[in-house]
Amino acid sequence: MKNLLLFVFTIFFTTWTYSQVLSNKQQNYTEADSLRGSLRTERSYDVLKYHLQVRVDPEERFISGFNTITFQTGEELPVMQIDLFENMLIDSIIHQDKELQYDRKYNAVFVEFDEPLKKLEKDSIRVYYSGHPLIARNAPWDGGFVFEKDEEGNPWIAVAVQGTGASLWYPNKDHQSDEPEEVLIEAAVPNGLMNVSNGRFLGQEDLGDGYTRWSWKVTNPINNYNVVLNIGNYVHFNDSYEDLDLDYYVLPYNLEKAKKQFEEVKPMMDCFYEKFGEYPFVEDGFKLVETPYLGMEHQSVVAYGNEYKMGYLGNDLSGTGIGLRFDFIIIHESGHEWFGNSITAEDIADMWIHEGFTAYSESVYIECRWGKKDALEYLKGTRRAIGNDSPIIGDYGVNSEGSGDMYYKGSNLLNNIRSIFNDDELWWKTLKDYTETYKHQIINTEATERFFNEATDVDLKPVFDQYLRHAGLPRLQFKKEGNSVSYRWEADVEDFEMPVDVFIKGKENRLHPTKDWQMLEPKVQDKKDIEINEQKFYIESSFLE
Repeated sequence: MKNLLLFVFTIFFTTWTYSQVLSNKQQNYTEADSLRGSLRTERSYDVLKYHLQVRVDPEERFISGFNTITFQTGEELPVMQIDLFENMLIDSIIHQDKELQYDRKYNAVFVEFDEPLKKLEKDSIRVYYSGHPLIARNAPWDGGFVFEKDEEGNPWIAVAVQGTGASLWYPNKDHQSDEPEEVLIEAAVPNGLMNVSNGRFLGQEDLGDGYTRWSWKVTNPINNYNVVLNIGNYVHFNDSYEDLDLDYYVLPYNLEKAKKQFEEVKPMMDCFYEKFGEYPFVEDGFKLVETPYLGMEHQSVVAYGNEYKMGYLGNDLSGTGIGLRFDFIIIHESGHEWFGNSITAEDIADMWIHEGFTAYSESVYIECRWGKKDALEYLKGTRRAIGNDSPIIGDYGVNSEGSGDMYYKGSNLLNNIRSIFNDDELWWKTLKDYTETYKHQIINTEATERFFNEATDVDLKPVFDQYLRHAGLPRLQFKKEGNSVSYRWEADVEDFEMPVDVFIKGKENRLHPTKDWQMLEPKVQDKKDIEINEQKFYIESSFLE
């Protein structure tokens, strides 16, 4: 029993923490939180391009190089804020062949121009830097570099920084609201190793000093935390899906396992193309790269560390057995290409847009492969990981994510909305329209609410409010009154309303509860005659004696 409890706890804990440190919400925020999370005047510029050139020394765990930041001002800009962790040294900042002065405060760098840059002016600065980047203690939940050795003793290095911030290893405007439209990544690594980064491979160059530079180019908008290095003794194989290039980079001794395991990519693409639309980054291709940590959604170069097992490292997060039919990391992290990478929340307080929709994509894949019944059963099973102890949405402007419930409470919220629609054709059309309307865009919760609300006659605002901005679930209350039973909603949201499907004497009926008591029809004498359709709706219920 002790081992069983430990296993259940482990599944709950890993689900709650998956992909990042999910909730850093605090009672009191610091100036450092505001510098990172807010869009101050010094950040009134739009990043257009990054040209990142870096050298990685595996033995010293040391990096050095530069990032050229090409941008356009939004307002007159006398002082510009960029971000780089304070443990990293800035060697110089160059603007139009002149070295600029700067001040540092926490992880923010304030660059002073000789003369204020004019409004809507295009310009660039180059930041030379070096240092020992933060080492991840437990990637991907704890951000930083991972310096490992493979089974043959070769250096195996990767980056995972979501939540902690890309500025832990390269200078940038570290805010989700601003994505460069193009990134050139040039990484020099010791000869015999390969670096795999985002976008298209441009070529390699032997630098003649024991290092080879590997160059990659991204031609789509990309989030800062998605820009990565993957360094190892990789072998490469490739395939294609329609007009999409599929490239795989794995350790040599895992090649045959990878060829078998990665066959799941094509049926996944069949499903996601149908339900979400075309892969959002065809120009940059789709890659899976083996990493020394579990996985991450790095755009066009998805990190894979699931040990070539089905489920989540061989476990089923839903507890239903259905989760062992597919490789969780392939499906979940690839789902992020549509939700999180293509559609991005402008503030990390709205990270449920990334994680709720992506967690829902797991059930979408199940439905494509094995049918709606199994998809609903899987969704219901994932509820065991939900705490309902704090709101899904975090605090805005202070780099604060909400509750880890953003994953499976978010996905079950979407299932509720699908059930409210009560029209699968309309649901799938709306979901696909959403991904295509906001492709490559930065959005917020309000835009998401508005989009789904406009697709149905039912007012979804109270539903979104209750599930996203409050910790608890709405409770459907029943009470006996003479020979009849009445029902109503009890919720945090004033005047909460949501239709719900209930079995009455085995027959499904749609109720339209409000905060006021209504008589249940048909009449029943026993609470055993009433059962919530739990596969369709995630709510609480109680019977008042």
